[in-house]
Amino acid sequence: MTSADNELCFLPATELAERIRRRDISPVEVTEAYLRRIEARNPVVNAYTLVLGDEAMDAARVAEKEVMAGIPLGPLHGVPVGIKDLDDVAGVPTSMASLAVKNRVPRTSAAAVERLLDAGAIVLGKTNTPEFGHKGITDNLRFGPTSTPFAIGYNSGGSSGGSAAAVADGMAALAQGTDGGGSVRIPASFSGCVGFKPSFGRIPSVTRPDGFLWAHPLVHIGPLARTVADAALMAKVMAGPHSRDPLSLPDDGTDYVGAVQVPARPLRVAYSPRLGNFPVDPQVDGVVAEAVEPMRRHGVEVDEIELDFKADHKDLAALWVRTIAIHYAAIAVHWKKDGIDLTGEHASVLTPQFLAMLKEAYKVSAVDHALDDLLRTGVLDGLEDVLATHDLIVAPTLAIPPVKNATDGNTIGPTSINGEAVDPLIGWCMTYPINYTGHPAISVPAGFTPQGLPVGLQFIGRRHADESVLAMAARFERIQPWFGSYRRLMG
Repeated sequence: MTSADNELCFLPATELAERIRRRDISPVEVTEAYLRRIEARNPVVNAYTLVLGDEAMDAARVAEKEVMAGIPLGPLHGVPVGIKDLDDVAGVPTSMASLAVKNRVPRTSAAAVERLLDAGAIVLGKTNTPEFGHKGITDNLRFGPTSTPFAIGYNSGGSSGGSAAAVADGMAALAQGTDGGGSVRIPASFSGCVGFKPSFGRIPSVTRPDGFLWAHPLVHIGPLARTVADAALMAKVMAGPHSRDPLSLPDDGTDYVGAVQVPARPLRVAYSPRLGNFPVDPQVDGVVAEAVEPMRRHGVEVDEIELDFKADHKDLAALWVRTIAIHYAAIAVHWKKDGIDLTGEHASVLTPQFLAMLKEAYKVSAVDHALDDLLRTGVLDGLEDVLATHDLIVAPTLAIPPVKNATDGNTIGPTSINGEAVDPLIGWCMTYPINYTGHPAISVPAGFTPQGLPVGLQFIGRRHADESVLAMAARFERIQPWFGSYRRLMG
C-alpha cells in the first residue's frame, strides 16, 4: 500500500466516478488500490467478512474495456463499494454474521444491490454486522467486532458497522447499509462518516416469500459515505419504485444530487439536545452543542426546543425490541423450512440476546402488537408538532461515544447513562424513534471527544422531505467540514 493508493482510496466517490469517465484513472487501477488497502487494514479494523478480490478485478477489467470503448457509463461506473452481509449479492454467500447460517448462496441480488451493479459499481466484498442486525453494535460470534478506524479497539457501531468502517478507513468508496433502528446512522456516528436514512419506501426492499415482511416502516436502506454529495449520489442510484415492493414510494421527482448543490435559503431548525428525554453523555452533549453553534452564525435560525414523544425513552426502546423481534420470529418460521432452525437445532450457536428476543416475540399477542401503534403515534405527533413550525430537527445521533470492544464476540452498549438505566442493545441510540415514523434523517460528523472518539449529529426532516435533509447536511458540511479528519487514517 503506497501513499498514492491512500490518496486514491480517499477520493470522494463523485470525483472518482468523474475521473474514471474522463479516463484520468482506470477502474483496474482504482480496484487494485482498494484491494491493497483492504489487505493492509482489514485485519486491524475487521470491516469485511468476505473480500471478493478476484471477482472485483474481473469486474474492473470489464469496466475498463467499457470506458475505452466509449459506451454510455452508469453514474457509479468503476466505483468500488461494500455490501452489508445481511443483503444478497447473487452467487456470493450471505452469512447474516451468524453461526446458524452456513452455505447460503443466493441466486439473485437484493434490489438495491442490483441497482448499484446496474450503475457500474464494483463490489469489493461483504461487510460485518451483528447477528441478523439485531443491535446497535457490530460484533458477533462468527467474525468478531469491527472497530471504528479512528480508535482501534472501540466499536464501529451497528448494525451496518462494517460498511461504515470500510468507508471511513478508505476500504470502500461507498457502502450500502440497512437502518431498522438507526443501523446506518449509528455506525456513521461511531465511525465518523455520513449515514443517510431516506424516507421509508424511497429505496425498495423486495422480500420473499413474504412481500410485506417489513409492514411497519422500520427497515430502510441507505448509503454510507465520506461526503454528503457521495451519499446523495448513491441514494439516487438505489432509489425509485419497484413493482415487487408494495411499500415502495412512487417517483415524485426528488433530486438527491441537486439538493446538495442548491443555494442556501433561510432555514429554521429545532435543536433538541435530548430528543425527548434520552439521557446523554456529557461529552456527546458538549461536542454536539459546539457543532450546532456555528449554524447560527451562518444564517440558520436555531431554536432549542422541548420534544415530547408522549412516552419515556425506556418504553420506546422496549417497543423497538418487541417490534423487531416479531419480524425476526417471522423470518425464523420461513427459514425453518430451509433447514435453519433458530429456536431449535441452531439455538445454541445464537447470540444470547438475539435468542431471547426470538423467544419473547412468541409471547406477544396480535392485539398487543397492534396496540403498540399507539406508542408509535405518540412519536409521530411529537415530531410533527415541532416540524409544523421548523424545517428540520437537529439532535445527537447517539447518547454515547464509541464503546470498547469485548473479547467474547458479544459487545453491547451501556446499561446506564448518567445513572439512568438504558437498554444495552438500542436504548442509547437516539435514532430508532425516527424508524417508527419513516421520516428522512442523516447523521454527519459533529466532532471528536477529547479522547479522539467520533461523535455524530443527525438532521431529521419532514415526511418525504429528503431534499431538505440532504441540503441541510451539505450546508453543515460547508460550515464545519470534516473531510480533513480522514487524513489521520491515511498513514
